[in-house]
Amino acid sequence: MKRRREAEMAPSEIRSAIEELSLMAVNVKADGGTASSSSSSSGADQLPPAEPHQVPMKPFLSVCNLLVQVLDKIGPTMAVLRQDIHQNIERLEKFHDSDPSIYWDVVEILKKEVNEGKVKQGPTCSKAFVWLTRSLDFTLCLLELLVKDFDRNMEQAVEESYNTTLKPWHGWISSAACKVALKLVPDSPNLVNILKSTKDEDLDTLKEQMQRMIELLAPVLNQNHDILKTYGLDKLKST
Repeated sequence: MKRRREAEMAPSEIRSAIEELSLMAVNVKADGGTASSSSSSSGADQLPPAEPHQVPMKPFLSVCNLLVQVLDKIGPTMAVLRQDIHQNIERLEKFHDSDPSIYWDVVEILKKEVNEGKVKQGPTCSKAFVWLTRSLDFTLCLLELLVKDFDRNMEQAVEESYNTTLKPWHGWISSAACKVALKLVPDSPNLVNILKSTKDEDLDTLKEQMQRMIELLAPVLNQNHDILKTYGLDKLKST
């Protein structure tokens, strides 16, 4: 009984993601403020171009891990996507653990791999960051569609999100595999129940939480895409 009560009181993945994204949002706003102030001074010496924004490793990977937890709840039909995300998380975690004092920031890893010319040599951390960002793009797009209409056809919503965010970067093998898996996602009512923190949570509360997550996730992903462009990683495709 105690374990059941604790499970019912546990925060949903959305609530946990909001907490982690709030940590990243502070970083996004702080960096944005620094960049704008450095370019506004007149009459003073020109400052060098601002470094790309930072991406704190732990909060970013925590959000990605929450996505894995949601895929686990959806079931074995999402195994391919879940495994891909999990492997990319592990790759970044391993690099971080090699020297946490330096690699607490994803950007430091990107710098190292780009400077060494290793970005396209096998399964790199740079590629992991690219695909984790795109997986979160897919998540954001799907959340936006759900918030607009909880009753919409889930297969259509998933397909629209996939076509917008992931399909342009997939080869035909990856595209075919994902298309089959994504057609097997739960219908709208079941997915909504998966996203709830408790069975009794009302839709308005869930919708508010989803909207809050959208508001926090969007600027983080915008920053990530700026970073990918800076390091020439924004056009990478799957093989």
